[in-house]
Amino acid sequence: MKYSIFCIFIFCIFVNACKGKADDTKKNLSKPPPIVDVIVASYQSIENHIEVNGTVLPDEFAELRPEISGLLTYLNVKEGSFVKKGTVIARINNADLTSQLGKLKVQLDLAKTTEQRYKKLLDMNGINRADYDVALSQVNNIKADMNVQQVLIGKSVVIAPFSGVVGLRQISPGSYVSNSTVLATLQKIDRLKIDFAVPVEYAGAIQIGEKVTIKMDGDTSHVQTATIVATEPQANTSTRNMMVRAILENGKANAGSFVKVIVNGTANNKSIMVPANAIIPEDLSKMLVTVKNGKAVYVKVVTGLRQSDNVEVVSGINIGDSVVVSGVLFTRPNMPVKVREVKSR
Repeated sequence: MKYSIFCIFIFCIFVNACKGKADDTKKNLSKPPPIVDVIVASYQSIENHIEVNGTVLPDEFAELRPEISGLLTYLNVKEGSFVKKGTVIARINNADLTSQLGKLKVQLDLAKTTEQRYKKLLDMNGINRADYDVALSQVNNIKADMNVQQVLIGKSVVIAPFSGVVGLRQISPGSYVSNSTVLATLQKIDRLKIDFAVPVEYAGAIQIGEKVTIKMDGDTSHVQTATIVATEPQANTSTRNMMVRAILENGKANAGSFVKVIVNGTANNKSIMVPANAIIPEDLSKMLVTVKNGKAVYVKVVTGLRQSDNVEVVSGINIGDSVVVSGVLFTRPNMPVKVREVKSR
């Protein structure tokens, strides 16, 4: 009896589910088809200008840090001033190191005296060779220890590695510093570098020695020119972009600022261009919606050149295809659509 009741219950649920699905299907069929606007795919003559974002960098940049830990006794940082290569920037208290060096000098004098005495005795066969070798080894060991101390004393002085402009001071004299403490920054800004990334498909347009146009952020009317000097041999495996570096000679810009870089490529007279908002991005591909026989057909496409509003379609659609440019989000694969207008270019 219980089994029969359970079967009847399951059957009722199944019938209601089928009825609901049928009602949903009927409801969907009763909805009017979405209204879309299309363009007819055709070849367009375009100029292959690549516009990407770039960053202004100083020609040289360094964070001035001490190599050893200790008390900062001297700091020669005039913020915003120009310093020459080799200028002493800071000194760390090295009294313990110089004292140790003085002690080693005394030991060296004694070791040299012993070595010279043993040398005379060796010449007279007064001692064996092994005793003299021990005395000579002592002299050489002390000299090596003195060299180590002199290196450590040299590390207590921070000097400018190149000529440039000193940035803002980050510490004051009398502070205890270590090799992780930034005293200030030093930048060489007599010429500036522009770093930017371009997709690998445009690598052919990047040539060493070619000129690129630079537009400063917020002042696009002011145009400057930079020269490409190097490219990264390997593209970034995550973004598939290739890094490019250009030199802005005698340019006016602040290091770290944002710029627009325009690379002049070759003319391409046979390109199918579609509005950028018509592209449907997916994880591993891109889609366009076309209209065939009154229905929406989704097709995978390969894109190329990107302009401010348009994108080049390399493959996936043909000349004469009707491409949906508005109402894309309301379409569904193989469902009817109503074309309101065929837009012109």
